[in-house]
Amino acid sequence: MDLLLWRHAEAVEGLPDSTRELTERGRRQARKVAEWLEQRRPKKLRVLVSPTVRTRQTADAFTTDYEVIPTLAPGCNIADILGACGWPEAGGAVLIVGHQPELGRLASLLLSGQEADWTIKKGALWWFSNRVREGETQTVLRCVMPADLA
Repeated sequence: MDLLLWRHAEAVEGLPDSTRELTERGRRQARKVAEWLEQRRPKKLRVLVSPTVRTRQTADAFTTDYEVIPTLAPGCNIADILGACGWPEAGGAVLIVGHQPELGRLASLLLSGQEADWTIKKGALWWFSNRVREGETQTVLRCVMPADLA
């Protein structure tokens, strides 16, 4: 299974948090990463998005064919994210468009086996794969693509 974690691009400050929109810079970040991802798009990619405006706008730069998942909202826990995407058993590929600190904590768990406060920059994409080698399940970090390098 492939799991892609895409942190929403830069958004305006303010309240209510759920209605914050992308800045013009954030729109550019989302477009750049979306273009990069489109060239490498996994087959059978399922896209799951937090219900906030900024995550939906980030996803819109790539596709409008996504599912809004209420349990991916800010403040969710790692179990919610893993449950939504079915990692690692689901097979195929899933793109999660979400938030910090949850995505960073999930990246930490996948790579080190424990949650820690890792930072995923705004607009960045982290791509993981799961495989079994000699009976051992392994998580592989395939790529980290910051928005400014896409």
